[in-house]
Amino acid sequence: MSRSAGPVIRDSGRLRIIGGRFRGRKLPVPAQSGLRPTADRVRETLFNWLQPVIEGSRCLDLFAGSGALGFEAASRGAAQVLMIERSERVARMLQVNARILGATQVRIHREDTLRWLNGHPEPFDVVFLDPPFDGDLLGRTCALLCTKDWLAPQARVYLEAPAGRALPVLPASWTLIRDKRAGQVRFALATVHDEGAAVR
Repeated sequence: MSRSAGPVIRDSGRLRIIGGRFRGRKLPVPAQSGLRPTADRVRETLFNWLQPVIEGSRCLDLFAGSGALGFEAASRGAAQVLMIERSERVARMLQVNARILGATQVRIHREDTLRWLNGHPEPFDVVFLDPPFDGDLLGRTCALLCTKDWLAPQARVYLEAPAGRALPVLPASWTLIRDKRAGQVRFALATVHDEGAAVR
């Protein structure tokens, strides 16, 4: 790994890829308040759900944080993974980790998620939504995904929230097909009907 021209990024632990091409690889996680990689058992369940559609898919990892979901998708055969992360230092670590893995299908864009979603849409097959738990971002993000045509026909949308909090009211064109709890986390998967998705 080449030395960065910027300041050294301290890490607070390791993220382990649990399946696919990069299975067993461990990546540094930056020491930043509020950063909480999706737990191994949650990721295992989620990617079992996504197994029929992940190969060759275009994935969008909003609120990327540690990159746990996006890197797992790349490991399991996603053709493209775009990560959106607001923090400059976290985005730099994501860039470093993508190089460590040799994950050439992964791109990282440093931007506020809601601002970025108001830009020019392109359709994605799988979207990961794991926003900070201390905000009210899940519902607003779902609405923008739907109204701004970011979703391909039959797209899957993953949602993660505190276990004790109700999920937001989903767009009418979405159907919740999975919904589970693990510890302090509630995680769910929705599918998007064709009438609520962008036409390629």
